[in-house]
Amino acid sequence: MQQNNSRLTGGCQCGAVRFRAERLGRPSICHCRMCQKAFGGFFGPLVTGYGVTWSRGAPKYFQSSNKVRRGFCRDCGTPLTYEVEGENSIELAIGAFDDPTVAAPEIQVNPRDKLPFFDTLTELPVRTQYSPQWPAFMASLHSHQHPDHDTAVWPPEEGFPS
Repeated sequence: MQQNNSRLTGGCQCGAVRFRAERLGRPSICHCRMCQKAFGGFFGPLVTGYGVTWSRGAPKYFQSSNKVRRGFCRDCGTPLTYEVEGENSIELAIGAFDDPTVAAPEIQVNPRDKLPFFDTLTELPVRTQYSPQWPAFMASLHSHQHPDHDTAVWPPEEGFPS
């Protein structure tokens, strides 16, 4: 798979930790209970990263088992890595990439722990009608999230982007 490594950047929600990868391996979603807890979701979306460097800050780690540690931002809590002891690559959280489409999952792992409702999620109804207050509420939001690209300085001196 040919990859444009100028797009292989990412980081946490607050911008304190940023990374770059030289190339990626196979993207997956992991259904194990540890990934569910670590991501606070129904699965852990991960992709193998090779030549990973931290371009701003560095993760804090939690030793989630005797063989695995998980990296996250100490400031905002964004999950960033899954690292197996003795491996020369790390798994990066797909959602932490500036462009998560560079790592569309190709395989599911640990199906024994898959939540029983997972396969029917796309059958849920989609909300299409909102209260009359919704557009004004959305227009009033000003994101404090780091933009989906590298920045020279973060946070910006003049406040957060909208």
